[in-house]
Amino acid sequence: MIQRKPLPSAVKFTQLLNAVAKMKHFSCSLDLFKQMCAIGVPVDKYSMSIAIKCCCHLYRTNDGFALLASCFRRAVVPNVFVFNTLLDGLILEDRSVDAERLFKKLIKHKLCEPDVVTYNTVIKGLCKFGNNDIAIGLLRLMDERGCKPNVVAYNTIIDSLCKDKMIDDAFKLFNEMVFAKGIQPDVITYTSLIYGLCNLCRWDEVSKLLKEMEEDVRIYPNIQTFSILVDAFCKEGKVHEAEAVIDIMVERGVVPNIVTYNTLIDGYCLRGEMTKAKLIFDSLTSKGLVPNVVTYNSLVNGYCKSLKIEEAMHMFHEITIKGLKPNIVTYSTMLQGLFRVGRCGDARKLFDEMRAAGQIPDEYTYGVILDGLCNNHQVEVALSLFHMVGDSKLNSHIVVYNILIEGASKCGELDTAKTLFHDITSKGLQPNVRTFNIMISGLCREGQLKEAKLLFHKMDESGCPPDSVTYNVLLQGYLRNKHFDDVEMLLHEMDGRGYSIDASTLSLLIHQIAAGSLDKRMVQLIGRLVPKELMDTPA
Repeated sequence: MIQRKPLPSAVKFTQLLNAVAKMKHFSCSLDLFKQMCAIGVPVDKYSMSIAIKCCCHLYRTNDGFALLASCFRRAVVPNVFVFNTLLDGLILEDRSVDAERLFKKLIKHKLCEPDVVTYNTVIKGLCKFGNNDIAIGLLRLMDERGCKPNVVAYNTIIDSLCKDKMIDDAFKLFNEMVFAKGIQPDVITYTSLIYGLCNLCRWDEVSKLLKEMEEDVRIYPNIQTFSILVDAFCKEGKVHEAEAVIDIMVERGVVPNIVTYNTLIDGYCLRGEMTKAKLIFDSLTSKGLVPNVVTYNSLVNGYCKSLKIEEAMHMFHEITIKGLKPNIVTYSTMLQGLFRVGRCGDARKLFDEMRAAGQIPDEYTYGVILDGLCNNHQVEVALSLFHMVGDSKLNSHIVVYNILIEGASKCGELDTAKTLFHDITSKGLQPNVRTFNIMISGLCREGQLKEAKLLFHKMDESGCPPDSVTYNVLLQGYLRNKHFDDVEMLLHEMDGRGYSIDASTLSLLIHQIAAGSLDKRMVQLIGRLVPKELMDTPA
């Protein structure tokens, strides 16, 4: 086109620009736009808006704003579409504060009249960060300014409320949409509400809503709706119900995808039913589906949890044979499995392979390695790694200290555990209730009850009150070390806080009462502290 004399019209160039952008070749589209500018092809608001859209899709919204400035310099008046594109770009880059600022500027300086897309875009950004109240406020502003909200606006907020487990608020908004505004819900509306109800295990309401959706409104579940049901059943361990949902999908002509089957495979793996999980895995090809790394990760995890390490290793190696790449989750799972069966050498070898493959360990992987080493009595190696990592971000989490303190105290290295505990605050961290519980347990194990008691009393002062576990740990320490003076006082405190005793504490208390070491009158108090599930357990 550039070689032709005379040059084709600006319209032809803009049409080409739009065609390339629609093919999602955003970088090529921008190069073409630059060439247009270089050879003097006149640019208008249409070509400018395409170029700005390409910048935003490439996560280069700042370049989009540079083009907006160019619009003003060229006396090209940007339309609402341009501003909507920039707002969407900011939200894609998680810059919701900047998006709000731009939106306010549009209204204040009357740069353009926001349309329904403008409002929906800002609402999407607000909901992305859980700002549901502000999003609802914007919904009200739409109405006030004469821009009628549509189903997209309501769906966005309803979905966000459901994800935040605010299901009752979601239904209030749903009722407002349908009955007050006369806006018809769609499959997305119902899918969000079903997700929210499933999340809270309100199964009767799920059934009722599905019936209303199909019979009253004639809206039928789509693959997302069915996938949510499959996922919810699997998380509850109801894999047979999940399979029944897939059967219904197939009957209705909704084809389950790899995500649906991944969920089902993971459900069986979590239950330890590896034969069934592998059977479904083997059937995927016949269904025209190709397993992905998520599929393999579920099976590797299932085999590791069942301590079938050879089978896990076989699946792990199959990933690369099939042309896929193990990700950080795959490596972390496999490392955890190897440590669990005491194969520390193989775990360290795999860790080296992981780094050689360009996979950088994250906080979770690092925790798996430290925990694995400590559980295999290799505390010195774990500490060596900890010191080697130094002031890296990996050491900036209290979880790391909890692992090392527990590992050291269980291996009889209480002084090391104490040093680590005292180092926490100097590193700008705060011990949590688990940190205190681990430390108190270690002190009790070594018979240092006075220090354990002091630490216990320090918890409230540190703004970290003891929980039920803390009381059980301290009680067990007292009972095992035949220190009975504070037992009754601790039991009364537990009663006052509404805490329960666990099976180990109950067993030790019964034993000491039977031995005459504790007053029999405490039985009534103990009875109040026994949880219902322990009372219902058959002898």
